[in-house]
Amino acid sequence: MLRPYDLASGALSGMTDREQLLEELRPVSFAVAYRMLGSVSEAEDVVQEALLRVHRTLEDGEQIESPRAFVTTVTTRLSINELRSARARRERYVGQWLPEPLITDGEDDPARHAEMADSLSLAMLVLLESLSPEQRAVLLLHDVFDYDHAQIAAILGKGEANVRQLASRARRHVQQDRPRFQTTREQREELAQRFFAAVEQGDLAGLEALLASEVKLTADGGGKVPALGRTLQGRGRVARAIVGYLTKLAPLMPEISLRPAPVNGAPGAVYIDGEGRLLGVIALEIGDGQIHSVSSVVNPDKLAHLGPVGDYVSLLRSAR
Repeated sequence: MLRPYDLASGALSGMTDREQLLEELRPVSFAVAYRMLGSVSEAEDVVQEALLRVHRTLEDGEQIESPRAFVTTVTTRLSINELRSARARRERYVGQWLPEPLITDGEDDPARHAEMADSLSLAMLVLLESLSPEQRAVLLLHDVFDYDHAQIAAILGKGEANVRQLASRARRHVQQDRPRFQTTREQREELAQRFFAAVEQGDLAGLEALLASEVKLTADGGGKVPALGRTLQGRGRVARAIVGYLTKLAPLMPEISLRPAPVNGAPGAVYIDGEGRLLGVIALEIGDGQIHSVSSVVNPDKLAHLGPVGDYVSLLRSAR
């Protein structure tokens, strides 16, 4: 737990302590901003501004009793403003919109427990898009980051009764559209292995056996890489679409490899070209022994934060 700081007083060791504090607050701010916005680039802009405001407040000689609460408040308010303008841009987006994916691995895995993992999944972030910015903030702050209604009211500058109403509406909407699935980490990983094995083998029957009857397939190319124009639903349609796409890519398979990777706290994989550059990310939503959604991000603009990005369009042309 972070203790009160008054770094401007010089009681601690000057800039070194301040820089350390800002680095401690950076992941706190990013965790909120990314879940609010579903965009790494937009979240990083918000984080930068939030940390700058922390720095300026300390520079002005003000004491911050709880740096974590302070940066959460600033980040949430900035994210709400950013989300309003981002939604106007997303209405003009070409094709299906998906969040910018994160590869969540190692000790810094932000999906350490069920609520954190659920709030980070691509499917959940898409569902949160249907909430108002304030509903989204209240739901995340209460259910994921453990703030009570009184604290959230202070963060948003609203009455506590209003916050409770926003929370109730948001939770009702989310629970209606996203039933909870019972599954263990081991079950998810085992099912993901079988799914990607069936994908690489072009095993239509094997794929269908793993998919839920209402499974959805969504692909985000952003108009820059060929992708599905709309979400497909249904076991047979999704399985045939996946196998059909792989058939078209067959001539390229020596140059493209599929590597398992945790995506937004869930099982997934990345497509890599012959030079180790990223071509796409796939995330699975798994529960009750079945795959309920498959999300594919191939828009290069949404992959750049993960490393070097390959030229998928040129590869597809060569396949033809």
